[in-house]
Amino acid sequence: MLDATTRSGGTATASPRAAATELAVPAPVPPLPHPGPAARCTRALLSPYARLSLLLALLAGAGACVLLFDPQRLLTHGWPPQLGGAAAAVVFAAAYGLCTVAFVPRPLLNLAAGALFGSPLGLTTALAGTVLGAGLAFGLGRLLGQDALRPLLRGRWLKAADGQLSRHGFRSMLAARLFPGVPFWAANYCAAVSRMRWLPFLLATALGSVPNTAAYAVAGARASAPTSPAFLIAMAAITLPALAGTVVAWRKRHHLRGR
Repeated sequence: MLDATTRSGGTATASPRAAATELAVPAPVPPLPHPGPAARCTRALLSPYARLSLLLALLAGAGACVLLFDPQRLLTHGWPPQLGGAAAAVVFAAAYGLCTVAFVPRPLLNLAAGALFGSPLGLTTALAGTVLGAGLAFGLGRLLGQDALRPLLRGRWLKAADGQLSRHGFRSMLAARLFPGVPFWAANYCAAVSRMRWLPFLLATALGSVPNTAAYAVAGARASAPTSPAFLIAMAAITLPALAGTVVAWRKRHHLRGR
């Protein structure tokens, strides 16, 4: 747009705004650099499915190591004699946690804890190993498996379970630990895939594992006297919840199928 002619010479001049608009030419955008082989390799290694594959490989390796180690020897051969006292309890708790990550049944480990350390220390050691193993499994599942598995939660049951664990984490995990029919490893990895927070998960694991762990620890400590009242009470505490859980699951089967 041109201004009116000047009174002195009558020549037309451009306004400052029009001149600035004409001079403001957008700068060319440089092309984005193509990622090199190292960047592409790093991106592939950090992808969700690559991390899930790593998790499966770690679990398979841990399971193979457990089969070679044969943890049942703890019930027959006992603890190595060079370890004793508090050091033995710490080492056993660490081994307990690693074994639960590798799918070793907790009842076997709880019996071994009671047989090796007695009822009070065996219960404390087994609970420490339980929380440690649950935390390890939860961390591995959250870091390596959550991003790949969450998009697969499409079924109605899977979505309902994920919503329950995500919204009511402490209550759901406490019920899973108290209910004898829920495998320990399954509860750990299901919680890891959900959006449950760390603190409710660990706190519910510690509290909900006390009754069952105490019963097995007492049974292991009194296994040499199977007619003692303590052993009989411990076996009743193990058997009755299992029977109750079986009855509840049997009665709820039609309700679950109807959904």
